[in-house]
Amino acid sequence: MSRDCLVTPVPFSAGTTVPRTALPARACDCHVHVYDQRFPAAPGARLLPPDASAQDYRAMQRRIGTTRVVLVTPSTYGTDNRCLLAGLAAFAAMGVEARGVAVIDGHESDAELQQLHAAGVRGVRLNLSLGVSGSVDSIVPLAQRIAPWGWHLQLLMPPDLLAGLGAVLRQLPVPLVFDHFGRIPPVQAAHHAAHAVLLGLLQSGQAWVKLSGGYIVSSMHSVEDPLLDALAASYLHCAPGRVLWGSDWPHATATAGVQPLPDDARQVDRLADWTAACGGPALLRQVLVNNPQALYGFGRPL
Repeated sequence: MSRDCLVTPVPFSAGTTVPRTALPARACDCHVHVYDQRFPAAPGARLLPPDASAQDYRAMQRRIGTTRVVLVTPSTYGTDNRCLLAGLAAFAAMGVEARGVAVIDGHESDAELQQLHAAGVRGVRLNLSLGVSGSVDSIVPLAQRIAPWGWHLQLLMPPDLLAGLGAVLRQLPVPLVFDHFGRIPPVQAAHHAAHAVLLGLLQSGQAWVKLSGGYIVSSMHSVEDPLLDALAASYLHCAPGRVLWGSDWPHATATAGVQPLPDDARQVDRLADWTAACGGPALLRQVLVNNPQALYGFGRPL
């Protein structure tokens, strides 16, 4: 399809055109949420978006060209992963390869963790920026709890907090994943200690970073922010085998009024710009196919 081809509007995504760049087969969107009001929000949750289903996201896949997806339990539900499990089951019913990142408190039984693993969960998220559960003190216990399962620990935290945790993070027994560009504002990245910590973790092979939520970290509240170019390039040059991409659909911060609703075709185009500048089509395939396959185990039985 050409960039001029109009498609049916996708729920929670601005624009109606497809990306100008055709994505490689088995391309993965590594950061997606689903919401369902059948499952109550956690007390104190700050983001309460409308329902957004796996079927809604399937329309997004048809628009942008991805076929694999990673669902992440959002802050809305605290440690209740029922919505995540329902979403994974819905994707399986549609024949979509999906993996999950859950939120736990670390006191779950082996049977509960086995249920998550069997459904496709391959990591847990600790949200210290917007979460309603967990704290810095839970980083080490959570890592120890999930290590036997071969899961990773996905972290979202303010950059000043990340800057002070380098020594702790380097000692953890699990891989780390940082979403939303490490939550580092691009205008500060070149001089922020958190950026140096994250680059060190990437270079050592202990961490991965998602080029997701560019509109969240940008002072412009837009993935079009030219300052994102240098931040993306810093990760792609440092550790091309450790970079992932995610749309952050359905953009809960946008429905909350924090920024305009992103055009997800443009998000794909911006990723294509960044990889073209740093390595070309082979790098785009690495970020969208090879890296997610290595981290989440796509292509292997659950």
